[in-house]
Amino acid sequence: MTDVVIAAYRRSPFHLAHKGALVKLRPDEMAAQVVRALVAEAGIDPATIEDLVLGCAFPEGEQGLNAAKLIAFIAGLPEGVAGTTVNRFCGSSMQAVHQAAGAIKMGAGEAFLCAGVESMTRVPMMGFNPMPHPGLAQEFPQAYISMGETAENVARRHQVTRGEQEAFAVRSQRKAAAAQAEGRLEAEIVAVEAAGKQVAQDGCIRAETTAETLAGLKPAFRQDGTVTAGTSSPLTDGAVALLVCSAEYARRNGLTPLARVASVAVDGCAPDVMGLGPIGASRKALARAGIAAKDLDVVELNEAFASQALACMRELGIDEARVNLDGGAIALGHPLGATGARITGKAAQLLQRQGGRYALATQCIGGGQGIATVLEAV
Repeated sequence: MTDVVIAAYRRSPFHLAHKGALVKLRPDEMAAQVVRALVAEAGIDPATIEDLVLGCAFPEGEQGLNAAKLIAFIAGLPEGVAGTTVNRFCGSSMQAVHQAAGAIKMGAGEAFLCAGVESMTRVPMMGFNPMPHPGLAQEFPQAYISMGETAENVARRHQVTRGEQEAFAVRSQRKAAAAQAEGRLEAEIVAVEAAGKQVAQDGCIRAETTAETLAGLKPAFRQDGTVTAGTSSPLTDGAVALLVCSAEYARRNGLTPLARVASVAVDGCAPDVMGLGPIGASRKALARAGIAAKDLDVVELNEAFASQALACMRELGIDEARVNLDGGAIALGHPLGATGARITGKAAQLLQRQGGRYALATQCIGGGQGIATVLEAV
């Protein structure tokens, strides 16, 4: 069987929605800048790319229509490069990787650009005109439950205290701040032009965060709750791109793969505790790779909320010392459609950096799902 590898990973800086440095940058232009840079840095002939598969959680407005093909045009890719936009909410751009891997295994192309984008400034959560199905909303309202409510449900069900959540959030911020200060994020970030200025650094990280400052925040979703803005991922603008290809394509083009895609999985769960989605998906992916959680050297677990990240680590038996080594979404940000590609690319990069053998990238998904990818060192 053809081996599928991640051959390149780049992303834009991530910035806070509504007040960060990317608020005036269209998401299609932002993604195009990252795609263009990745292709140029990889030194590949863009005519050899089969498809640009773009993840976007709310594909409307400036990130609407078939944004993938439009981004291919904006990025200056040849007309022969196809484009498709996929939506699995937070897991959209990891789904892009899964689709590309499946196509490569089928012999339906050798090289794919797997990208993700979300401007949470310019396209609101739920889109511009949400229209829930009236019957489903009445009979099964949890299908439309807010993400913050699910975080509270997970905290209560798994007895994750507010103090534990805040301590986890502080650790995430410290790891991200250290990675930024020590230059460990520079290799993955592409400077983008926004409003006539070059933006080259992340803007969500709050290095000054302490347990004391977080303890002073009010609950964000329930008056008697434990989840605050400080223990939740912030609304974020950002874009990511990966080059996913066959091992033979990488060899032929002089590329050094970051990692091999060993297995993939998705799994459904109750929507009112959607944060537990990584548990089932990760167990499936680990079993398909023929390994156990103890075999993992690196884990990128998306921190939608501290409560769900902690609950998932407990249930999967994952040591936090291997998780989100350069910080997670609570610190770095979570541009919904872009996060899946970020954590997959980051897991591959960290696997190479740390000299490990196996990595897991996994995330929860609104509506009650999880998605996971197991990577193996090349």
